[in-house]
Amino acid sequence: MNYLIGAFKPSCNISITFADGKSRKQVPIKKENGQTVMVPLFQSQENISGKISIEPLQGKKVEHNGVKIELLGQIEMYFDRGNFYDFTSLVRELDVPGEIYERKTFPFEFSTVEMPYETYNGVNVRLRYVLKVTISRGYGGSIVEYQDFVVRNYTPPPEINNSIKMEVGIEDCLHIEFEYNKSKYHLKDVIIGKIYFLLVRIKIKNMDLEIRRRESTGSGANTHVETETLAKFELMDGAPVRGESIPIRLFLSPYELTPTHRNINNKFSVKYYLNLVLVDEEDRRYFKQQEITVYRLPETS
Repeated sequence: MNYLIGAFKPSCNISITFADGKSRKQVPIKKENGQTVMVPLFQSQENISGKISIEPLQGKKVEHNGVKIELLGQIEMYFDRGNFYDFTSLVRELDVPGEIYERKTFPFEFSTVEMPYETYNGVNVRLRYVLKVTISRGYGGSIVEYQDFVVRNYTPPPEINNSIKMEVGIEDCLHIEFEYNKSKYHLKDVIIGKIYFLLVRIKIKNMDLEIRRRESTGSGANTHVETETLAKFELMDGAPVRGESIPIRLFLSPYELTPTHRNINNKFSVKYYLNLVLVDEEDRRYFKQQEITVYRLPETS
């Protein structure tokens, strides 16, 4: 039995190293088995280079029909798990058919790679970038090794960033104005605003501001929408009076936000909303939702 198990083990070890792996920033990603690993961080139009080492196990040789490395950008829907949609696919042939008797190293390079979308790991979808090394074999199956990396793309501050001003109310019962200083926020930004009570004829118990993320996947009848409340910030506890103004100051940096993603490859979207929630003494909830745009500023070292 032990002999049979050993027969299906790969006959070699494959390692993938990045040329600037030691100096490049590393970020954590969660693997499918739940483990968190550190992987290098890239952005679009960068060169991705390094080397592949193939080392046969002691006393073995590796017969193959060729060795190749692929750089893949993939989208996977969790309701269609196991089926990857490749939006980026680059290939480099590393070796012609032959045999490997001892450790062999192959350099690789992908120049100015177009990686238009950010790495994203959501409720129903994930977008990932991976290097895939394949040692092709006619029998016993090919030997494959994967190496993940993360892509983040940066946006300069928008030239136009209008404030959000809205009125909301229930006729003859409640009339409030609320204002947020901007409609577009970077990931480490601060939401500054105020709530102004023009008419209060219902007894309000408390008021919260929520940050909600809405992830939409698929299309048509197969659209799946997941809404998560990422933050809940208490603005007021107790009944306001007419003419009262409540300030808002909400820091975004403690929360795990991503940039807004709009219709990524016709597969998914991620949008963010500020949700103002008022609760009266009979536990009735009144809310007003407003979409905001979230973007990633270039990081300063």
